[in-house]
Amino acid sequence: MWTFIKKEFFHIFRDYRSMVVLFGIPLIQVLLFGFAITNDVNNAKIALLDHSKDPVTREITHKLLSSHYFLLSRYLNSEDEIKPAFKKGEIKEVVVFEPHFAQKLETEGKARIQLIIDATNPNTASILNGYTTGIINSYTLDKMKKEHRLPAEVNVQTAMMYNPELKSAFMFVPGIMTVILMLVSAMMTSISITKEKELGTMEALLVSPVKPSVIILGKVTPYVVLSSIIFAIIVLLSRFVFGMPIEGSIGLLVAESLLFLVMALSLGILISTVSKSQQQAMLLSMFVLMMPTILLSGFIFPIENMPLVLQYLSDIMPGKWFIIIIKNIMLKGNGFLYIWKETLIIFSMTLFFLMVSIKKFNVRLE
Repeated sequence: MWTFIKKEFFHIFRDYRSMVVLFGIPLIQVLLFGFAITNDVNNAKIALLDHSKDPVTREITHKLLSSHYFLLSRYLNSEDEIKPAFKKGEIKEVVVFEPHFAQKLETEGKARIQLIIDATNPNTASILNGYTTGIINSYTLDKMKKEHRLPAEVNVQTAMMYNPELKSAFMFVPGIMTVILMLVSAMMTSISITKEKELGTMEALLVSPVKPSVIILGKVTPYVVLSSIIFAIIVLLSRFVFGMPIEGSIGLLVAESLLFLVMALSLGILISTVSKSQQQAMLLSMFVLMMPTILLSGFIFPIENMPLVLQYLSDIMPGKWFIIIIKNIMLKGNGFLYIWKETLIIFSMTLFFLMVSIKKFNVRLE
């Protein structure tokens, strides 16, 4: 038995893939889960609309910005600038001080602050509302204690943009749509090609006069059709079961989704070219696609709260850009001018994955 034990240890240490599975995957999982899983909000970009511009509003503004929760993005001059700022995704919250704020607080004993919050992510919106309200209330109490007066009332009114009822489905549906399309498209494509390798039929395809591009397109097309049907089912369920709105163009939503599907399928082909078996392709698909898509795409956990290294790493996750596109179209009603950058990134990824896949097929043909 001792001989078999030594043999198995030698076999494991010689196989670098086994070493990666045994030590690499757990290490990466611990680091990702440790740093990425957090619902805390830090350095959330906010805008200020100060109609009063008096010492009290400046003190409250300083109190907000001196915490690590908020980062001032810009000052607004009128209410007309609020909606465009939210549509561009520049800010998460707008703090609006009413005119004559300090004067009303002094003479009437009360004044009003309005919070307008982007609620496409209801968890983040609730946390921002709680942080802002708490800091304002803390400032009011501290000021009244110092001046030995009866506490004045600062009435904080909150308006949630794009998701007034804070439905969690508005956050989960775009993420679930991304994860399902990514996994089904990429995983099924990678498994189908590695199955050809295991059965030996891939060799017949490689020695045939058929071009690699034709082979790839032939393998991809059925999954494009099936994934499109899955996408249609997801959209119908989200609209009529979960009440997810579609404020923007349905045609643009379909076009962007087809682009993402082709990208996912091309990524699945790339995975299949480096996998020798269906099991290896499935493991690689799950590890490369599922966990990073859930943790680093902004699906559940805000990207801006993660360490800088993970924020840079999230930029190479296709799911991040697709979730931004889905939320812009379905919730904000934005057109192509607001999502052209994300579309260009996904399109570039698609070309890259397809070119690398075809090149690897060409190498095998040679």
